[in-house]
Amino acid sequence: MNSKYPPDPGAPARLTFGEKFRLQTWLMGIIAFGIVLYMLIAAKFVLISLAIAIILFSLTSDAINSIARLRIGRLRITNWLASVFAVALISSVLLSLSALLLSQLNTVLTTSLTYAEQAQFAVAELFAFMGEDVEAAVLATIRSIEITGYLRTGAGQAGNLLSAVVLIILFVGFLFAERVWFPTKLVNLLGDERQAARVGRIIGSIVRNVNYYLLVKTFVSAVTGILIFLVMRLFSLEFAAAMGILVFILNYIPNLGSIIATVIVALVGYVQAAEPSVALMLFLVAGGIQFLIGNIIDPMLMGRALRLSSFGIIISLAFWGLVWGVPGMFLAVPIMVGVMIVCSHISQLRPIAILLSREGLPETEMLHGEVEPERTERRETEPAA
Repeated sequence: MNSKYPPDPGAPARLTFGEKFRLQTWLMGIIAFGIVLYMLIAAKFVLISLAIAIILFSLTSDAINSIARLRIGRLRITNWLASVFAVALISSVLLSLSALLLSQLNTVLTTSLTYAEQAQFAVAELFAFMGEDVEAAVLATIRSIEITGYLRTGAGQAGNLLSAVVLIILFVGFLFAERVWFPTKLVNLLGDERQAARVGRIIGSIVRNVNYYLLVKTFVSAVTGILIFLVMRLFSLEFAAAMGILVFILNYIPNLGSIIATVIVALVGYVQAAEPSVALMLFLVAGGIQFLIGNIIDPMLMGRALRLSSFGIIISLAFWGLVWGVPGMFLAVPIMVGVMIVCSHISQLRPIAILLSREGLPETEMLHGEVEPERTERRETEPAA
């Protein structure tokens, strides 16, 4: 019904229903993101343990399926027996690694007090070229730092490590106990077998890509850590095993981990030898190892399995490092792989997958057995020849 009076040009423009709905959607999305971010930070200890447990479960799930199909004469290895074996193996590996890390941490903490004063003078001497006043100021600043407080913090983190390992083992055990019912739960949850099969294939694609990335990264990190250990022993320096383990762990952080590890190795060598030439040589050798493995061997083994944007990796490292700290930086790439694969198979979220991929070409191939809906409808409507 038209109004008798024309609209006042000076009156403020009113939002239409569609514009109000879009504005409310954006506001609700921002509020939901804030709530999720708060929950991620508040429950980070449990969520980090759960994420690591899921990764360990996915790494061993296929192997357990293969073991469950084996036969020893007339005897067949049952599914539950293979699952018990997997949980026992994961538990023993995690506990052994925790004991190794704690022993090395104890060695570093007890020995670092011996090198504390020597390290202060060694770091201050790095600024000697700027003048005696600058060197004295740097030395005074370093001496004002309470090293014992940081050592106590490190010892406290060791207790958190044991708690996290126990929680991870519990999560893995319950995941293996429920693994038989996952397909049935997925079908009942979605209410459609075809949709459940499609979701299952997407999950399988995420698991395969993450597993391949972790296996290659573990091999590359292990080789790098062993080489750094041998280099430290060649220079007759202490903490060779600790530096090898540290390099192995830091190499899981893409781009930044190798740089941080090389600098730490050079600083440790400089503090012990107190000679810039030894530290420089150690820096060049460790940097050469990192460059050779990180830029030649690692890409050759990784191939085109993970087409991730380098800028996206840095953003992911910054975000998850801010939310979950150092553990979040280790989990940043696996989470990014999962997000990219999921977004690549959802048309509304595909722009996110394009931004996260390296060449703007995320995983585009259709999953095994999947048929595009448009082509299916076209075949049904076409007349028979």
